Amino acid sequence: MFLADDEWQEYFGTFKRYAWRLELHPVYTMPHEEEALAQFREGYRLPEDYVSGWAKKVSSYVASGRSIGRVHIVRQPLSEYLQFEFDYYRGHARAGEDIRILDLTGKDDPGLPDHDFYLFDDEAVVRMLYRPDGTQIGRELVENPDIESYLRYRDIALDGAIPFREYWQG
Repeated sequence: MFLADDEWQEYFGTFKRYAWRLELHPVYTMPHEEEALAQFREGYRLPEDYVSGWAKKVSSYVASGRSIGRVHIVRQPLSEYLQFEFDYYRGHARAGEDIRILDLTGKDDPGLPDHDFYLFDDEAVVRMLYRPDGTQIGRELVENPDIESYLRYRDIALDGAIPFREYWQG
């Protein structure tokens, strides 16, 4: 079942324990980021104390006792988009999001799926659907998901990933 924006946002308002994401793409083409990406290309970087709308949501999740995290799979050299996204990750991590990076440069795929997804409370899986250029084309609630497979994907990604701050400093 494809999720409209309001149905999709409902998952973030109702998860009880955690929301976790696997990100596989080196580029996400998001129309609402075009202006900020253009500024990044011109050399602008976010102030150290910048707080995005997402960081505010993350803070509220953490304050309510819930956790939110992700692992982003990367390969060197990092795309311009990833460098841009990592500028935002700094604030998201400060807000409490457990962001980790799994660098697979020169390594075989450890057994991850071919799609991004969110896992909510060991119960719901939402596949994030993208065109090859990174343009999002939808979000699909997986009906009767094989939760064990998605937990295994999460564990594989987390096993070799390092915290974002450590990765970015290195």
